[in-house]
Amino acid sequence: MRKLAKAELSGASAHTKLMPFGYKAELSGMSAHTKLMPFGYNLILSISLFCCGIALAQPQPVYLGLDAEFGYKGSTSAEAIESGILIAIDEINKAGGVLKGRPLELLKYANHSVPARSVANIEELAANPDVAAVFCGRFSPTVLDSLATIHQRRIPMLDPWAAADGIVDNNYQPNYVFRLSLRDSWAMQAMIPYAGIKNAHDIGLLLLNTSWGRSNQKAAETYRQQHPEYRIVATHWYNWSDESLLEKYMALYQAGAQAIIMVGNADDAVKLIHAEASLPSSQRLPIIIHWGITGGDFFNMAGSRLQEVDLSVVQTYSFLGKKDVAAQRVAEAAKRLYNVADVRQLPSPVGIAHAYELTHILAKAINQAGVLDRAKIRDALEHIKSYAGLIKTYRPPFTAARHDALDLKDVFMARYAADGAIEPVPAVGQRRQ
Repeated sequence: MRKLAKAELSGASAHTKLMPFGYKAELSGMSAHTKLMPFGYNLILSISLFCCGIALAQPQPVYLGLDAEFGYKGSTSAEAIESGILIAIDEINKAGGVLKGRPLELLKYANHSVPARSVANIEELAANPDVAAVFCGRFSPTVLDSLATIHQRRIPMLDPWAAADGIVDNNYQPNYVFRLSLRDSWAMQAMIPYAGIKNAHDIGLLLLNTSWGRSNQKAAETYRQQHPEYRIVATHWYNWSDESLLEKYMALYQAGAQAIIMVGNADDAVKLIHAEASLPSSQRLPIIIHWGITGGDFFNMAGSRLQEVDLSVVQTYSFLGKKDVAAQRVAEAAKRLYNVADVRQLPSPVGIAHAYELTHILAKAINQAGVLDRAKIRDALEHIKSYAGLIKTYRPPFTAARHDALDLKDVFMARYAADGAIEPVPAVGQRRQ
């Protein structure tokens, strides 16, 4: 798994929250670590700084919180989100920061995909009056469990990955969640017709037994009702603890499925790939999978078996082939962070892109609010007229009635190339509605 390199963006910094169980999430070269010093040292330092006069005084930073799955085995999504935020912070700070000169800084917390830990992290971030907003990570169940705390504390949550529809469609008024990412309903509107392109209209669903899986089941059923040419022949559920998915795959195959749509993460998909690759080629169905696998080290975990199956994955952005100035600038910064020579080597590219966009949009909202007041920042997010971004120009990013910045037109299918890069699949004949 590619780790973040010891390269520094001069205008960006990240503070690390030290977590239990020996975990310390670190962006090497960018982290600011606080150490407890002897009392006398602190007194001498305080006197020295006082004697130097106010020339040493720096504007108080405006903090952005990140509560994500740092430390989750095999995950690359939290680091991708972090790098996207830091690249944007670097650009914003070099341009003068926010609120007439206050720099942005990142405070990152690890939740290991444990909802209770996520809630505790958000409580701590919300208690800091200099924190403007909190970014979440990849796992929808963790984010869904934090919604009550987000709205009780009235702190904006920016979602660069988690896709469950209910994260934004949460019935809270006012709604403090803003997403620039995929929705499960859009994923199904891309994946099911893509099965049709492969002449597969009888579909088997293999879903993770979580609120994320249930969100996708609802989305699939809604799409099927609107498009009777597709049939869901069977739905099977699995748990993270399942050692093999062969039995569930064969049940879908025997039910008449012509393609499998899977909702899961990297380690889940590896089990499915290995199960299918062990079968005769005549029994290997196309696998169309939600994008959770791109938030982990799926390519290396799957190994050579990946080349033995027909697997495609839903995506919303790719750096590959992009020639515009913004894409080139962000890609170069990301390559420095990860110490890679080619954009094809960047892990979890959607996390980088989405977090980058959201950070710039949030900075515009902070400046539009004119003060570090979370309610005013929330309101400002709904009233930004436009933002010319990396993925597209948003006119506007959000409104009072729409807290999703992307839409179905931004969704496409992709495949893993032989080198592990996630390559868009040409959308010839693809119907999404």
